[in-house]
Amino acid sequence: MRQPDRWQRSFRYAYEGIKYALATQRNMKFHFFAAVVVLVLALFFRLPKVDVLFLLLSVTLMIVTELINTAIEKSVDLAMPDIHPLAKIAKDTAAASVLVSAAFAAITGMIVFFEPMEQLLLEWRIAENTPFSAGMVWILLCLILLLVIIVETRFGQKGGGFRPSILTALSFAVATLITCTSPVTLVGLLAYLLAALIMAVLYDKRTRSLASLLVGALMGSFVSFLAYYLYHM
Repeated sequence: MRQPDRWQRSFRYAYEGIKYALATQRNMKFHFFAAVVVLVLALFFRLPKVDVLFLLLSVTLMIVTELINTAIEKSVDLAMPDIHPLAKIAKDTAAASVLVSAAFAAITGMIVFFEPMEQLLLEWRIAENTPFSAGMVWILLCLILLLVIIVETRFGQKGGGFRPSILTALSFAVATLITCTSPVTLVGLLAYLLAALIMAVLYDKRTRSLASLLVGALMGSFVSFLAYYLYHM
């Protein structure tokens, strides 16, 4: 039986490393999901070549640093299975590289997508002839809360299934309302940034899975946007 060439074996081993990191590392799953979202948005906005190159650089840097972080963590666990100050320093330093690359990716994304998103929001924003009153805001938030509870009760019984996050649903609902009502696009983007930080904190505390957090965010954003659009028809 013909043995695979050296370069084929190297490619296979590298692919197995990516699969292992994606299957076992929570952060890698989030990075891959974020990369898919970013690339889809790049196609949607038809970004120029330079912006696409910066996005690809950010995505590549995030994945590479997470792979290196995983390799360092496993190597340290193998060499020093017991708790040791030097092992902690090695892991913390590797995690810091991921944090730096994540900050670079976030800043790059905000710079690249700001102008096309501002143009899109200006096209979608409806003249406020009938302002969205404070009472309607509270009614909408209560409606979202009830919808999330109904969905979780109906599809998330016995500790599994479909369980959207209430906190992410409410935070992204508020961010959507701020984006729709504020005449300044930057205010809306900062509101979404705060909502994303809330989701990141919940994800880090492992209170809910990434899927439940994302479903809650999508529900809150979609219901808020739909309510605002129907209110101004």
